[in-house]
Amino acid sequence: MEKVRTKFFTFGETPSGRMRLQSGRRFGPVRLAYETYGRLSKERDNAVLVFHALSGSQHAAGYNPSVPGVGRLWTDECRVGWWNDFIGPGRAVDTRRFFVICANYLGGCYGSTGPRSINPATGEPYGGRFPAISANDVVDSQMRLIEHLGIERLHAVVGGSLGGMLALNLAVRYPERVGRVISVASGLGVTILQRIHNFEQIYAIEEDGNFNGGDYYDGRPPLKGLALARMISHKTFVSLDAMSRRARAEVVQREKDLRRYRISHPVESYILHQGRKFVRRFDANTYLRIMEMWQRYDLLKDAGATNYNALFRRCRRQRFLVFSIDSDVCYYPEEQEELVGRLKKARVTCEHITVHSDKGHDAFLVESRLFTPHVTYMLNEK
Repeated sequence: MEKVRTKFFTFGETPSGRMRLQSGRRFGPVRLAYETYGRLSKERDNAVLVFHALSGSQHAAGYNPSVPGVGRLWTDECRVGWWNDFIGPGRAVDTRRFFVICANYLGGCYGSTGPRSINPATGEPYGGRFPAISANDVVDSQMRLIEHLGIERLHAVVGGSLGGMLALNLAVRYPERVGRVISVASGLGVTILQRIHNFEQIYAIEEDGNFNGGDYYDGRPPLKGLALARMISHKTFVSLDAMSRRARAEVVQREKDLRRYRISHPVESYILHQGRKFVRRFDANTYLRIMEMWQRYDLLKDAGATNYNALFRRCRRQRFLVFSIDSDVCYYPEEQEELVGRLKKARVTCEHITVHSDKGHDAFLVESRLFTPHVTYMLNEK
């Protein structure tokens, strides 16, 4: 497996160069952690930008043993790229032809400026004082990176899950800067069920006794709250059938897992294990910032449009490929159907593929063979 390393791009080091967030606040300096795969063509026309999902990172492919400044959060689980089966020579996003870029979100915990970063004004971590981040802010910061790399127009933008919503934001706000848009297991907006699940996760973290308003870096972090948040979300990522298969036959109960209740079924052990494993590799403040970004996602407002027909007319020179997963209960297939309907009504070229899988939402991470032929065709189509 090819060994790769994370690179860094910093901007906004002077007051005049700082980034204006959607909230109106000037913020900087901003550092983005990113990785690239393949080579940029002489014409600079073969770039593909990939947005990661909620708890992903800039490390989409290859093997990366460590990232400067990330420390203990870069666990064994992080070292192999989260989309390694999709990106590389001869794969869906073929690095023999395309130059692939993936960056950790602004507000992230894998090397980009986020709540764990040192605030230059105080010499301490930003913690709870790190600003709220919107989808516009994440996309705008990554477009700064694209400009830094000398790329005027992306061949394609790709995103799965929450990353698909960011890809859509880029497509409608920078319509002349991208030619193809691939949205995988994502949606047009925030559903009521997503709002409920997201709010439960936010509440779990903020009500942890160790949260301390986000200023916990010199003490005990809110691990129980973050673990519970992951347990709430995990049941939407993996189908119930897949979860039952993955659960080990034995019932495991560690001391201090629970105060009174005794774990009585393997799936309880499984979901508790998922929560405990997650807290070793992620930061609670970052989780909250991403949850807030998701909760406040509003494509019409963010793009300054009054209706979807007017919004998507901007995209008539683009081509869309939208994937549904029939067993997905995080972004139900009805959400992609709504997106496709809006695109077609605005006369945008669009193909909609439904993938049949028993893996649920996570199929887009683990079953590359179901997606590869369609992604390859879209990226290579003349």
